[in-house]
Amino acid sequence: MKVCVATNNFHKLQEIQQAIGSRITLLTLREIGCYDELPETSDTLEGNAIQKAQFVAQRYQIPCFADDTGLEVEALNGAPGVHTAYYAGKERDALKNNLLLLKNLEGYSNRNAQFRTVIAWVWHNEISLFEGVVRGKIATQLDSGTQGFGYDPLFIPEGFDIPFSQMDIATKNAISHRGKALKKLIEFLNQRL
Repeated sequence: MKVCVATNNFHKLQEIQQAIGSRITLLTLREIGCYDELPETSDTLEGNAIQKAQFVAQRYQIPCFADDTGLEVEALNGAPGVHTAYYAGKERDALKNNLLLLKNLEGYSNRNAQFRTVIAWVWHNEISLFEGVVRGKIATQLDSGTQGFGYDPLFIPEGFDIPFSQMDIATKNAISHRGKALKKLIEFLNQRL
């Protein structure tokens, strides 16, 4: 089965391919000839995931899933949330996002946070949503680990004393928000294969 993943993020694609296995052939946006900026105008993770997947499925006539992920920090009333990727500006600069988060948390002892991913599967008239959540805390400084991407140098999941940036992909997938949502999606797809 060929399925488009509505992303060109290489790190995200690696994580997804490892989790999904070989029964499904994943195609990137570039591989299906999609170079458009995908719509993300909703004020919810669910809405953004659906918008992206619908755009691709309808325009390119291929089953598609898209995700949207938010880092929700308690002390910041759930921010950056739906604006996670653009927290420090439209250029989606991970380092700037991390530094802004650290700055905004200065003076807070409550560093509790959660990552939440919503995956939308769209094909024909069917829309299905799958959610994954991992709770943890925000470190007080950037970690120098080389794994992962985005806020991984700052996010320490519950039950661990190291951030995602020090975990290999398999370990991260087993506990992460995206890994949990993907597991639900894979179970859903396996019922259809």
